[in-house]
Amino acid sequence: MRKVVIIGGGYGGMNALHQLLDHDLPDDVHINVIDRNPYHSLKTEFYAIAAGTKSDKEVRIDFPIHEQVNYTFGDIIEIDTENNQIRLKNNEEAVTYDYLLIGLGCEDNYHGIQGAMEYTESVQSIANARQANIKVNNLPAYSQVSVVGAGLSGIEVASEIRESRPDLNIRLLDRGASVLSAFDEKIQSYVEEWFHRNEVDILHHSNVELVAEGIFYNNGEGIESDVIIWTAGVRPNYLVRSLPFEKDRHEKIIINDFYQVPSNDNVFIVGDCAASNYSPSAQLAGIQGEQIGEILAAILRNETPKRPKEIKLKGQLGSLGKSDGFGNMYRQPVTGLLPRLAKSGVLWLNKRH
Repeated sequence: MRKVVIIGGGYGGMNALHQLLDHDLPDDVHINVIDRNPYHSLKTEFYAIAAGTKSDKEVRIDFPIHEQVNYTFGDIIEIDTENNQIRLKNNEEAVTYDYLLIGLGCEDNYHGIQGAMEYTESVQSIANARQANIKVNNLPAYSQVSVVGAGLSGIEVASEIRESRPDLNIRLLDRGASVLSAFDEKIQSYVEEWFHRNEVDILHHSNVELVAEGIFYNNGEGIESDVIIWTAGVRPNYLVRSLPFEKDRHEKIIINDFYQVPSNDNVFIVGDCAASNYSPSAQLAGIQGEQIGEILAAILRNETPKRPKEIKLKGQLGSLGKSDGFGNMYRQPVTGLLPRLAKSGVLWLNKRH
């Protein structure tokens, strides 16, 4: 029996699994998916969980059922690539593998800032988003929420909380001169105007140096806040960072053209854990997962896998509440209702798939 283990039930891991199942697995192949939760969750919607505009049920998808697939739910404490096994908390027997796909995603990068981990909320997991939801929606009227980081996550968190809680004071801390530095200037201006119109304060050229309970220090000034949400960067999961593989400057594992670790060609890396020329996104992880599924399916059939095609991303979409949005679609900046509808359509397709 040949054992394939997929750790992480995110976009990359699930797309790889679907590809494997679509390619008629040989009878001697068994797949084990390891995840903390008994469902796939749509991470692109965690900001809505935090704001309280969506329920858990709306962002959860059941894992596929197949006679050659089983699931192990729990927290991983070690990935032992020397002995080809995974150790889980409260599980004496390790899970062994012949082929391993690592898709554990990312976690917050606190950049060494004292107190940031302890005193801020996160949207990097569904559990974190639930906790942020409790903190935000238990606030009395006119309380202050601060969102640190004005990239895509920060923009969506701040705008969704504004829609959910018009009675709160909201500020957004931007390290640069304009929000969404990775997007077109037209989009930057549009989003800034949306925030001004909806009375969300933006603090440009911010530099958070220290966080304590109910207060953070920005450029030397202490600023009080009832809830602080951290969206100021991510890094690969700590288990991935601890692996003895070569990594790039972002701590992501360097892979070959077939998503394999050069020194361990039975180990595949996908999504936020894999070094790439592209910025991390659910779309990228999904495409990579599909390609890995095809590659691994060929290997399991004892065939030579074809080199994956060059990845071509369709663009990136963001929301400003339920009826407004922005994005790059086929290299063109778009704003307003159209990109918001497009994002809703992508979500619907993900759920249907």
